[in-house]
Amino acid sequence: MKKLLKNLKYILFSAAVCALVLYGILGYERAQIPDSFTVIAGETAALLEENHIDAAAFENGEHQVDLKLFGLLPLKEISVDVVDRKMLIPCGMPVGIYIETDGVLVIDVIEITDMNGNVSSPGASILQRGDYILAVNGETIANKTELTEKISASGGENVTLKIRRNGEVSEVKIRPVQTAVNEYKAGIWVRDNTQGVGMMTYLTPEGDFAALGHGIHDTDTNTLLQMSRGILYQADIAGIVKGRTDAPGELVGSIFYGGNTRIGTIENNTESGIYGNCDSIFASQLTPMQIGYKQDVRVGPAKIISSIQGSMEEYDIEILAVYLNSRSDNKGFIIKVTDPDLIELTGGIVQGMSGSPVVQDGKLIGAVTHVMVNDPTRGYGIFIENMLDAGQ
Repeated sequence: MKKLLKNLKYILFSAAVCALVLYGILGYERAQIPDSFTVIAGETAALLEENHIDAAAFENGEHQVDLKLFGLLPLKEISVDVVDRKMLIPCGMPVGIYIETDGVLVIDVIEITDMNGNVSSPGASILQRGDYILAVNGETIANKTELTEKISASGGENVTLKIRRNGEVSEVKIRPVQTAVNEYKAGIWVRDNTQGVGMMTYLTPEGDFAALGHGIHDTDTNTLLQMSRGILYQADIAGIVKGRTDAPGELVGSIFYGGNTRIGTIENNTESGIYGNCDSIFASQLTPMQIGYKQDVRVGPAKIISSIQGSMEEYDIEILAVYLNSRSDNKGFIIKVTDPDLIELTGGIVQGMSGSPVVQDGKLIGAVTHVMVNDPTRGYGIFIENMLDAGQ
């Protein structure tokens, strides 16, 4: 009996170990499989073929598919989106970006001194950093000049501000204080536009564009800028500040403002980039390329395209890791710059290179988005399908 119990314990222990190992294998396999992926109409994918699923027979659209380990154990349900083949034009050229905010953005609430030397903060506990002021006393405002004029004309009486906070619109009251003769202020710092230089990632043959691979955030509030309209201008790289450990470099750009230098409009600012329409003359000068979806991206050599030196050049990189289920829209894979010319020129990835296309195996797979501060040769990239999804 004792021997039987001993053997039974051994069997139960072995079964528990096997169960844990199997659980670990299932967990690992689930993590390696994307929650969703895209296949070209009429084609299939190795992952589906392993499960004896013929995606080539699927109609265009989204399909739910059950995957099994060894063809037996339920593994994961995934979404398979069947689409027509997509061609895009990789760019990597610098563009000047000008965006006006949708409302006047509050970037800080401060103390001010009135004519009698009293210090107060009229906006304290009423306005917050990141609020957008849409109207004053029922009258819509378009910029900070109109806001300043209406507050100054209040005569020190309460003014009603219509604001948008975290997507919700409400009204608040604030009493400006007199700071000089015929001058009243509310003690708020505001912003109504931003500008800079970034890299265009791709164009469609119709002239629609995507750039940056990440959204434009306000530098003071660190929030995604809510825009009303934007303009794209011609730009050049005027200089390069080389990156080094703990000190990311940057591209110094020059934007050419004026009617003849305007090359497009910006219509949307998202976490995955900015989108709009560009003069189609640029599209006619470049060659379209087939796109690669996230399951096509692999660890190994690749290239980035960037016009750092005035013309489009390809630079060697290595893809070090691929995160098929990344929780961040614009950190889908890690890259390392290996091209000696680019390292000599910039030190690796620098601010202003965001949006530079990433190409692997002859396909456009994504764009550069971030640099790692502790190693400027390394950074992150966004999957091109994430940019496409955000632009639709």
